[in-house]
Formats: sequence, structure tokens, C-alpha cells
Amino acid sequence: MTWTDGWPATPDALPSPVVDNHCHLDHRAYSKASSDGQSEGGLLIPVDEALDRAAAVNVTRIVQVGCDLEGSRWAVETAAAYDSVVAAVALHPNEAPLLAAAGELDAALAEIDRLAGSGDHVRAVGETGLDYFRTGEDGREAQHASFREHVRIAKRHDKTLVIHDRDAHDDVLAVIDDEGAPDRWVMHCFSGNADFARACVERGAHLSFAGTVTFKNAENLREALRVTPTDRILVETDAPFLTPVPHRGQPNASFLIPLTVRFMAEMAGLSVEDLCRAIDENTDRAFGGAWAQRI
Repeated sequence: MTWTDGWPATPDALPSPVVDNHCHLDHRAYSKASSDGQSEGGLLIPVDEALDRAAAVNVTRIVQVGCDLEGSRWAVETAAAYDSVVAAVALHPNEAPLLAAAGELDAALAEIDRLAGSGDHVRAVGETGLDYFRTGEDGREAQHASFREHVRIAKRHDKTLVIHDRDAHDDVLAVIDDEGAPDRWVMHCFSGNADFARACVERGAHLSFAGTVTFKNAENLREALRVTPTDRILVETDAPFLTPVPHRGQPNASFLIPLTVRFMAEMAGLSVEDLCRAIDENTDRAFGGAWAQRI
């Protein structure tokens, strides 16, 4: 299987490098391949090929994000193997109630704590946070407990906190206010409006915009982008999800970031080159310093 099988066409390269600050390269669409080289229900894209194709359009660095113990361990191993990749480790908020029900949440959090301290190639604790869309009220206590412990882990290890927030804006900020924000934190796939953007920025957050900002029904995200200071803007794929227009509904990958960046530049009233440079510099600050680019 090749990149022409089921994947969108490659857009024009960006004029200067940017970072995809939230990607899931361990999803079956990339690397869950069987020993004979055939994908297990997804599109087979080896990590090398995914990184090379991203670099060809000037997406030269990636933050690989864990959502459970297996994915977090994979993120750490992959970041150790590739200079252009750093890891984020965490239990997704929808994992927390399942682990709590099995009596395994405390042990899982202890393992995330260990992984967070395993080296400089681990830059973040995330994605953690709150999700009231997929988890009902019966799972919220476990989500809150897990989120609070992730905040503490990030602060303990001086790592960036990466927050997943779905239908939980007020409670996310309440936890941040109560626990105290880490020095660096990112609202992954920002989903609020302009007022919520201001509230996050006032507390020190970087706001990361995904392909959703290009969706026709996402005027709230465009309004949020317009009020976000240029030095707080990040970009991500959340690949293989949230593919930007005009390929919405197809699998996403880091090589499609140029579509989102060009759209964002127009909405924010910036040149594409200026926005690229800002995103690259912002990501270094947000994730605790530069790391090697993939040339």
C-alpha cells in the first residue's frame, strides 16, 4: 500500500518549518501493521514514511501523544528513536473511568509518572483533561481525579500539560485554577469561543488549532483564533482525525498541516510565512525548548 491509496493529495510546501504539536502515529492508519506488511484494517504508513512526507512540506517536527499506557510507552520509544519526534504521555480522560472501574487507575497513573520522568525526549503530560461528551456523569469523578494527578505530574517533572477538553470548558478551568497552572500548558484541539480563548490565554495557555478551524460550521473557532495573540498560536493535526477542508472525512496526517496553516493565516490576517515562524517559535516555548528537525 502506498500514499496514493486512500490518502489526500499532498499540498504545496510551507515557506518555513512548523511543528505538528499533536499527532497519533501509533494509530492503525500508520503503524499497526502485521508481519507480512499488510495493514490491520487501516492504511499502512510506516513511521519513517509519515515523517519524511511531513518534512517534505516543511512540517519538520512532531509531538507524538499517548492516550493510554500502551500508547504512552510507544510514544516514549518512538521519540527516543527519532530526533524530530518528542513524546507526550498520559491517560485520556475517557480511559480514566474504565481503569477506575477495574481498580487500576492508581497503578496506571504511577506508570505515567515514571514515563514522564524518563528523559528529555518526553516533553509533555497529555492528553489529559475532561470529556463530558463520551463519558457520562458516573465517570466524572474518575476523570477529575485523573486530570488533577496529571497536572501534578506535569508540575513535578516540569513538563508541558496537554489538555483534552470536550464539552467541559468551565470545569477544565476550575481544575486549573484550583491546582495551579503549570508553567507551560496547551489546549489541544481548541474547541471554545473567543471568550474561552481569552480566559485560557489569561491563565498562560497556548491554544492549538486543528483542521476543525476550517470546517464550515466552526465560526466560533475562527473568532477564537482572531483574538488569540500570535505568540500563543499552535497548530496540530490530531491525526489521523480532524482532516481539514477540502479533505474532511478522509484520513489525516502531518503532511496536511499546510492546508490548516494557510487557512489560519488568512483568518488571522497574517502572511503564511509569518504565521509559520510564529508557530515554530511558539511550539519551542510551549514544549520546553527546541529539538532536532528532520531534514
